[in-house]
Order: sequence, then C-alpha cells, then structure tokens
Amino acid sequence: MEKFSQFRDKGSGISPFIPIATPVSFTTKFTHFGLFLLRLPFFLAFASTYFFFLQFLPLPILVRKGLLWSFMAIPGIWWVDLQLDGVRRGTLAEQPADRFPHPGSVIAATLTSPIDAVYLAAIFDPIFTRSYPTTRQVERISLLGAIVLALTPVRLAPAPGARLTDLETLRREYPGRVLAVFPEASSTNGKAVLPFTPSLLEASPDTPLFPVSIRYTPGDVTTPVPGRWSKFLWDLLSRPTTTIRVRVAESVLNSSKAATNGAAPAYSTVVEEGSAARRRMGSDDEDDENGGIQRVTPEEQRVLDKIAEALARLGRNKRVGLTLKDKQAFLDAWAKRKK
Repeated sequence: MEKFSQFRDKGSGISPFIPIATPVSFTTKFTHFGLFLLRLPFFLAFASTYFFFLQFLPLPILVRKGLLWSFMAIPGIWWVDLQLDGVRRGTLAEQPADRFPHPGSVIAATLTSPIDAVYLAAIFDPIFTRSYPTTRQVERISLLGAIVLALTPVRLAPAPGARLTDLETLRREYPGRVLAVFPEASSTNGKAVLPFTPSLLEASPDTPLFPVSIRYTPGDVTTPVPGRWSKFLWDLLSRPTTTIRVRVAESVLNSSKAATNGAAPAYSTVVEEGSAARRRMGSDDEDDENGGIQRVTPEEQRVLDKIAEALARLGRNKRVGLTLKDKQAFLDAWAKRKK
C-alpha cells in the first residue's frame, strides 16, 4: 500500500480510506463459505420483503424495530456494547432521558458501514439526512438511502433537483422524531474522523446534538471504498459474528447560533486561524472564491470541533485533515491500482 502513502494524514499517519482486511486461515475459509451460502438467501429475502413491502405498512414502531433487530441477527450481529460516555457500566437505565438521544434532538454519527443506519433505525427510529460540504442544508433520505450512502461515491454538492432543507425545519416538521446526521458526508474505515460538513450549524441553540460513535469487530465490514457490495456482503455474512461498540457522548449545543443571533457572522480575519478552519472544512481559497465549500465563523468552527473531538475520543481514534477531495483522489488511484 506504499503507493497510497500520500493519502495518509500528515500528522497522525492514519489512512482512513484503505479497506480493512482481517486475515483468516485456509481451513477457516471453508467454514466462512458455508456460513455465507447458508445466510445469503435468508438475508436477501428479508431485505427484499422489508424494504420493498413492510416498511410502507403502518406498523407500530416496536414492530419495525423488532424486524430490524431480526434483520441484523441473520448475519450474526448478536451483541451490541452500548455505553454513555462518562456513565458507569450497568447504570444506563438510571440515567435521565435527556442524557440519551430523544425526540427533538440530533444524532451526529460516524459513517463507516451500511450497518450504521440499520442499527440507528433499530434503536432511535430517526429521520435520516445526507450532508454536503458545499451547503448547510441537508437532504432527507430514507433508511434504505442511508444504508446505500455508506457505499455511495463521494459527492461535494447535491444532485440537481435534490430537495434540500435544514435541521431546524426538519425538527419542526417531526417534533416526535430524532434526526440523524452523518457530518463527515462519506464513509471511512473507522480509523479516523474526517472534517465536518456545516449542516449541524443550522440546528437551533436549544437543540441537543449527540455525538454517536459506532465501531465494529472485525473491522472489515467497514466500507470506505464505494460500490463494493459483494465484498461487504461476503465480509458480513461469512463471519460467525460481528460485534458493535456504540458510545454516546453528552449533548452539545450550537452556541454559535446564540452568539450570532441578530448579528452578521464575523468570519475570521486571522490568517492562521482562518486557514486552519477552512482546511478542517475541506476548503481552500479557490473554493471560497467560486462559492464552493461553505465558510464558517470561528465560533461555528468551535462547535464543530467539539463534536468532532467527542467522536474521536469515543471511537479511540484521531481527527485528520484529509477531505472529501482527498478521498476522491484516493478512489481514482484505487481504481487504477490493477491497471
């Protein structure tokens, strides 16, 4: 993988775009092949029935969640280690309701695998959204759309004709639902946190923003390279089991909204601070001149930094400066690796 060294973060040496491969012995491969053949028909039948029929029925929420848990059980996802950051193990039920994502709040989740969306739907039944680095608005997507997002090519801007809205509008339209945002906007291998898109900045000052980190063991079910559905299904269905580690941090409030309420936003005029902020957002001067990547104020950047730092801490990894443009360049190089 030396040819992809340019796509490692210069500060940490982490490469968040290279797929993870877990080595297995030759004899183990036969067991995995048998599991794959056994599970695949049930998995495809359940997926087709749910996404093309059952999800359109007015089923009670508990029934929908039960179906999704059954769906995850087919590939052997039996155990989910769910913990609240800073809360002693075994005291989860004793915590107040506002310590956990609840209706009217927003989840800022990592994006590493199609399983992310299924798990979030089974726990929170949220409204899913897709973010872009060129706008603060979001595109509402279905559960299936959120699943596919983890294996979708990078997009810096919404598709022509996409119906965009913002988080505060969605919160008013669905006061009884949680909103789910993937602020990195594209999937990684779970080893790092990418610079955030600015969509979270449209949340109102009183909206709780919950950082949620999701990690997998083994890690080869992560999908940093788009379009590799066959490899994902093989890695998911051939393993005896896949465990999920979920960590939820304390909520963060969008203090930048309160700070700029009624006043024009003051963009940073300090070269060092402004350049660093643009880099974290995946921007540069040319982008700003062409109306590309959205600029943020120093106060807004502090809000995004706080959420990103929480995700990095929960996931036991680091933030990196590699942007979606870097991922596009990596994918171009990856596609040419065997040519």
